[in-house]
Amino acid sequence: MTDSLTIATWNINSVRLRLPIVERFLQEHAPDVLCLQETKCPDGNFPLAALRKLGYEHIAINGQKGYNGVATLSRRPFLAEERRGFCDKGDSRHVATDIAFAGDKLSLHNFYVPAGGDEPDPEVNDKFAHKLAFLDEMGDWFAGFSSPSVVVGDLNIAPYEHDVWSHKALLKVVSHTPGECDKLEAVREAGNFQDIMRRFVPAEEKLYTWWSYRARDWSAADKGRRLDHIWATADLGATATGMEVLREARGWEKPSDHAPVLMHLKA
Repeated sequence: MTDSLTIATWNINSVRLRLPIVERFLQEHAPDVLCLQETKCPDGNFPLAALRKLGYEHIAINGQKGYNGVATLSRRPFLAEERRGFCDKGDSRHVATDIAFAGDKLSLHNFYVPAGGDEPDPEVNDKFAHKLAFLDEMGDWFAGFSSPSVVVGDLNIAPYEHDVWSHKALLKVVSHTPGECDKLEAVREAGNFQDIMRRFVPAEEKLYTWWSYRARDWSAADKGRRLDHIWATADLGATATGMEVLREARGWEKPSDHAPVLMHLKA
């Protein structure tokens, strides 16, 4: 039995505000599954009808008003759903779904890791302390994983030298500080996950998924960071046939500051 599956991840920065570009993306690229982060929408206000109209009948939501929030939209039924809280904060940063693939199933974890504020010092910045604690808790949890799994989302860290426009300039900037990068690597290694994006783009090549709204011409300046990630256990990583960052979506009308990332599996 052969099967193919395309999974996309996108920090949408308000699903209701940017519903037109979500619809455009689904119509033009039609992934089997789309994982959204920073939906900023309570569950009762999520635009279910508009997305189901496009064929995404199965939608798992973990939302809250005005902040955070994750949602997974799928053409395939969910075999199970889970929402996990981290750091006892009561915020909505994770949803997991089991999806059939190649005669078996995979567990798909959709994350929105805390951004961490501006000051990379947990002693004076509670937001940064929260981010580090969140990563520690992720790592402890992943250490017990054994089933075929995929982790996607806005992990809010660009871990490698060429995941940022300037390694030297950003070493003391939250999202690329050595401590954060080391912790994210520890999280990935705890679950024995492969970095699918870097499987298809060599480590010495620049790779970005986020460009600040502050840049007058974001594309020309190209001061990006790779904050969005796709990881997979080795069994699923072996079925990955491609990956792409849809950079053009960063230039769509009323865009998110993140671009969608797609992974293609075939088994």
